Amino acid sequence: MLRRWPLLVVLVLATGCRSVAPAPTVPAVPAATPAPVAAAPRASEATRWIRDSAEHRAIFLQVFRQATAFVEQATAGRAPGTWAVVLDADETVIDNSLYQLERAEAGKAYDRESWRAWIARREATPLPGAGAFLERVRALGGRIVIVTNRNHSECPDTEAVFAAHALAFDAMLCKPDGGPSEKNSRFDAVAAGTTAAGLPPLEIVAFVGDNIQDFPRLTQAVRQQGDEAFAAFGARYFVLPNPMYGSWD
Repeated sequence: MLRRWPLLVVLVLATGCRSVAPAPTVPAVPAATPAPVAAAPRASEATRWIRDSAEHRAIFLQVFRQATAFVEQATAGRAPGTWAVVLDADETVIDNSLYQLERAEAGKAYDRESWRAWIARREATPLPGAGAFLERVRALGGRIVIVTNRNHSECPDTEAVFAAHALAFDAMLCKPDGGPSEKNSRFDAVAAGTTAAGLPPLEIVAFVGDNIQDFPRLTQAVRQQGDEAFAAFGARYFVLPNPMYGSWD
């Protein structure tokens, strides 16, 4: 009996030391790769600068203050109703950057149909300093003529925007539908007193715009003529920044 104990101990130890078979490995299910999320369309740097920067507001206020000071000096002693200032509309008096932003967010560029729809919405807003400048011109006895390349058929909607924001004007000279975009003939009509608005002949003491073609007989070619060709700017001509679009583009 005692001789059986060593054998029994060996059997017990052998049983206790036997390794347990590992559980079968279940292959890991790879996590689903998320579909790439398309980045939201981003407005151009130019549109973002116009809508969001302090510099844009500062420049507009600065230019309109300079234009106001010039007009006050240039019209001292002039009879009321004998002189005028001429301004562009889009990106000079009213802001259409929301249209640009919406097109960018839709991943689309400018087209004529969407522009017409934007004008019909009448959602353009006044630009900084514009309203105060127009009020001062009127208080000084001047006439205000808006010369815009919006089509004649779009003039009623444009006039409605000006009226809704109490932006003073005496005549809105839009581009004939299908006609040329040059403004010189309309500038000449203001001076000659031959506008459809029936205004008398007026001396134009100042021009304000955001495009070189908002100023008489000037085009992008003026860059080739030297700095002397820009002598009227800051004295009679006042230009505002518009990096979104223009004859330069």
